[in-house]
Amino acid sequence: QVQLVESGGGLVQAGGSLRLSCVASGGTFAIMAWFRQAPGKEREFVAAINWSGSNTGYAVFVKGRFTISRDNAKNTMYLQMNSLKPEDTAVYYCATRSRATMAGRENDYNYWGQGTQVTVSS
Repeated sequence: QVQLVESGGGLVQAGGSLRLSCVASGGTFAIMAWFRQAPGKEREFVAAINWSGSNTGYAVFVKGRFTISRDNAKNTMYLQMNSLKPEDTAVYYCATRSRATMAGRENDYNYWGQGTQVTVSS
């Protein structure tokens, strides 16, 4: 049974940094991704990474500020978030899909974590 557990969220001031982690178990995780959902908004794609880490993709609004990475020996994916803005406030979700092609739509992902709250104060 696939399980994804996120951690690392919290409250941070604008301009600050956080690193989110997602520990995966119970399967193979060809593509892993981060999504986020702000209050009153739909869940949106943030970033994705392939198995080897050689291919990454980012939403335009986080490019240059966030970095996705993974450590397969630890079955863990990370999201380093720098220069955080109040509009980055959201619940951040980890997701994975078994197909080995990069994807940015919510429906492309089979498994989801419970999410971790990130709050950025102004």
